[in-house]
Amino acid sequence: MKSGFQELVAKARRGDSDAFAQLYSAIYKELYYYALCNLNNSEDAADAVSDAVLDAFSGIKNLRNEDAFKGWMIRILTAKIKRKQAEYINQREYIISLSSEDSGGEDDRELEIPERESKYEGIELLEHLESLTHNEKMCFTLSVLYGYTSDEISKITGINSATVRSYLSRGKAKIRRLIGEEQ
Repeated sequence: MKSGFQELVAKARRGDSDAFAQLYSAIYKELYYYALCNLNNSEDAADAVSDAVLDAFSGIKNLRNEDAFKGWMIRILTAKIKRKQAEYINQREYIISLSSEDSGGEDDRELEIPERESKYEGIELLEHLESLTHNEKMCFTLSVLYGYTSDEISKITGINSATVRSYLSRGKAKIRRLIGEEQ
C-alpha cells in the first residue's frame, strides 16, 4: 500500500500538475532554506529553487522510485546551486581582470554581484555558515538540514564520500569554534 506522499508522486509522474504542486508545497521551505544557506542571497536562492522545480516538473515522469522524490529534488537543486556559485566565481574573476586593466576612462563596466546577506531573521547559524567553503557548506547543510549520511551526500553532490566526511568534519569544527567564541 502506498503512502499519501508516494501516491502523489505516482500521480505527478502520470502528469497530474495538482499532485506535483502538493508535493512541492510539502518541501518548498526546506528547498529554499537549503539554497539560502548555500547561496547567501535570497533572490538567488528563490531563483535556484524555481529553476529546480521547473526541471523537476518537466522530468518527473522519469523518476523511477516514488520514495526518492525529496532526494531527487535536492540533487536537482544542488546542481542549480553549483551553477550559481560558478557564476559568482566567474563574475568576480571578470571584475578582477577588468580592474587590473587600464581602461583609460572608457567603458567603466560594473557587474552586479549579489552581496552576502548577513542577517536572516536573527538566525546566527546562517551567519556562521558564511565562514565555510562552498563544499563544506553544501555538505554541512545536507547533513544538518536533511540528515543525509556521507554516502548519500556523495551521491547527491558527486563528491567522494571520504572527502564529504572531511568537509563535514572541518565545517563542524569551524562552526563549533565560532559558537564557542560567542559564549
